Amino acid sequence: MNDTVNTAAAKLKEKLDGAAFDGSIKFDIDDAGAIRIVDGTVTTDDGEADCTISASLDTFQDLFDGELDPTAAYMTGRIKIDGDLSVAMKLGQILG
Repeated sequence: MNDTVNTAAAKLKEKLDGAAFDGSIKFDIDDAGAIRIVDGTVTTDDGEADCTISASLDTFQDLFDGELDPTAAYMTGRIKIDGDLSVAMKLGQILG
C-alpha cells in the first residue's frame, strides 16, 4: 500500500465526517492501491463497490486536494467511471 493512498484515505475521512453517504464507491488508483467508501466508512481495501472510479495517482491527488473538478476530470478522460454513476454524483455533491 502506498503512503500517498493512506494520506488520501485520511483526507477523505475528514471530508466525509458527519456526511450521510449510502452505497459504496471505490477509487482504483493505478499501481498504488484502492480506497473504498462503504456507507460513509473509508477503507483501503480492494473490495467490490457500486461504482469504481479509476485514475492515476496524480489525478486522484488533484481531486482530493480540490485542484481538479471531478466533472472536468471525467469529461477529459482523466478518470473513468464504471458502475452506478449516480453514486459518484452523490459523492461529488458531498465532497464538492
